Amino acid sequence: MAKKKKSLKLKKSTYLFIVLDTLAFTCFFLAYGPFSYFRNLFVNTALKTMNHKYFAYVLYSEKTVEHIKNSNYFVRINDSTNTDDIKIDTKEKKSYKNEYEKALLTRDKNNNDYKVLNIKVGSGNGHLVAIYDPSKVHLIAKQQLGTQYGERVITMCQREKGLVCINGGGFVDKGYGSGIPNGYVVKNGKIIWSDGYNSKAELIGFTYDNKLLLTTDSAENAIKNKNLRDALEFGPFLIVNGKPLEIVGDPWGRAPRVAIAQRKDGVVMFLVVDGENYMFGASLKDMVETLQKYGAYNAANLDGGTSATLVINNKVANNPAGGSKKTNGRYVITGWGLLPN
Repeated sequence: MAKKKKSLKLKKSTYLFIVLDTLAFTCFFLAYGPFSYFRNLFVNTALKTMNHKYFAYVLYSEKTVEHIKNSNYFVRINDSTNTDDIKIDTKEKKSYKNEYEKALLTRDKNNNDYKVLNIKVGSGNGHLVAIYDPSKVHLIAKQQLGTQYGERVITMCQREKGLVCINGGGFVDKGYGSGIPNGYVVKNGKIIWSDGYNSKAELIGFTYDNKLLLTTDSAENAIKNKNLRDALEFGPFLIVNGKPLEIVGDPWGRAPRVAIAQRKDGVVMFLVVDGENYMFGASLKDMVETLQKYGAYNAANLDGGTSATLVINNKVANNPAGGSKKTNGRYVITGWGLLPN
């Protein structure tokens, strides 16, 4: 009997070592094997973090890290949108250029405000919202900026009586978020938050004639000379004047993502893609290609990851990463909403 128990223990320990050996081999294979995806993913993810960039150099030499950086990048678009190209005419059309335009612009019964398309973007579930009146798209923000915590998108949306809302810009991240935005926040032509004057800020906003303005400029100048109404600071710009972002390789991997866009006819699009950070979801290239299919002429990337939140009719309509749907999403600072005029 004693021998049998000893044999059983031996078998259990043997199985454990087999599992550990298998995991070790798998990790080694992914890190150093012939497939570059996981290597790129690990290094690019580490380099994007605030405090853990050194992880990239734990497994790889400086030369390898530099090679990965040089093989995966995008070239930022520094042009500003030419708002004269946008001719606002959002009434329902009699004919359509393609199936994507038809799906987007054909109104749902008894809803002339917006339409939601559930689509696949990369490896994530995408939610594309068409907003037919761009004059109703406004910045939403935490009630008091600069205080300890942020607010959930659903809270900001309810306060503004919004029909559809998404998160927007970045912020000082302390787990639950904080009340401190990164960069400019502009509402109704006034700067309500700033890190200080910045002539090279990537501004994502709307003009007083309801056109999406993407410009690398200071908010002070954009308010004075570019008719800026509302704005926040983030990026990169994905499409400017019909020109897509130049992307080489896969610089940011796949993740939950959020974007805002406008067609030449003025229709605004919110695109929110679900996923888990850096593994599943959409790449930047996926976002650009999807928005182009639906006719985006200008588009910009907003804060993604666990911040990615879509609220429709007072409910979180997407599946935020990290299991935060149970708590109605994480705390953020700013966003965009379809609000009553």
